[in-house]
This record gives sequence, C-alpha cells and structure tokens, in this order.
Amino acid sequence: MCEAAEICKESIPGMQVDHVDISELPLLNTDLEVDGGFPPAVEAFRANIRAADCFLFASPEYNYSISGPLKNALDWGSRPPNCWGDRAAAILSASGGSGGSRSQYHIRQVGVFLDIHFINKPEIFTRAHMPPKKFDDDGNLIDPETKEHLRKMLLSLQALALRLQGKPASSEQGNGESMLPFMS
Repeated sequence: MCEAAEICKESIPGMQVDHVDISELPLLNTDLEVDGGFPPAVEAFRANIRAADCFLFASPEYNYSISGPLKNALDWGSRPPNCWGDRAAAILSASGGSGGSRSQYHIRQVGVFLDIHFINKPEIFTRAHMPPKKFDDDGNLIDPETKEHLRKMLLSLQALALRLQGKPASSEQGNGESMLPFMS
C-alpha cells in the first residue's frame, strides 16, 4: 500500500491513498447495533468508506478465499445503509502459486451484491515467490514491472471513479480523487 501511495504522489497528481486499519473492527454481530448506531470503531470505519471516491483492496489469499478481516470489513460496511455502493474499486494481491487470484474473484463476487464497480483490467496477481524478486526484506515492492502494473491499475481505477461521478477522465492525469486501500 505504501507503494501505491508513492506512485500516486509521483505520477498521478491529485490521487491520494489513505490506509484504513481494519484490525480494530469487532466481528460482525448485529446485536452490537443499538438504536441504529454502531460501535465506535465501526462508525469511524463507515465514515471513512463514505468519504472515499473509490477503493483499493489489498488482500492475501487464505484457503482459496478472502481473509477473515477483509470479509468482516466488507460486512460492516454493508450494514444498512450500505456504504460501498456505486463506487469504483480495484483489487491487488500477492501470494504463492496463484498470486491471490481466487481471493480476488471472491472479493468481486461479494462486491457485486454491495454494488461496488470493479475495474476489469489490469488485474494484479503477484506471485511473490517467483523470480524476479518482487519485494525486499522489509516488504517493499521493488520489481519495476510490478510497479508499472500498479501504476496502470491506479490510472484505470481513477478513470472509472471519474466516469461513475460523471466527470471527464484523463488517462495520465489526476483529478482530485481519493481512494481507500484495505489491508488484511
């Protein structure tokens, strides 16, 4: 996610990445909803979702599917009124073998019900353990080809977000969009 923020600063003017920590969200339990309100951590999370123009989901793949924390965040955001709807999103993942492709398709499947509009391409399935080396010892993305794919993904995300808002999109220029990445 840090790399996405850096790419935005360097080559996508006006696009900003805000990291949202989902680790403090309680497990979804509708009994925690009292008088139409949510626990404080959930209220803050939902406010962040409502403030975003688009979303970048970053998730590992566990047992061929979405991570538990990300599914929990998607569920809390979907509680009435749904905070996700009618906004653009992109997904990136890094894992072994499949590069997280199965989890990405499960996220898309959930997103359909939530009225999230995902970009169709480029897709990023980073096979983290395959040459060339993708990350340094601190987890920073170092592979130039993967960085370029990420830049193209961010431009595609920005263009879709603008189209959904009825604004003209430029393929190489930022237009004040923001996005929320989710780490799980």
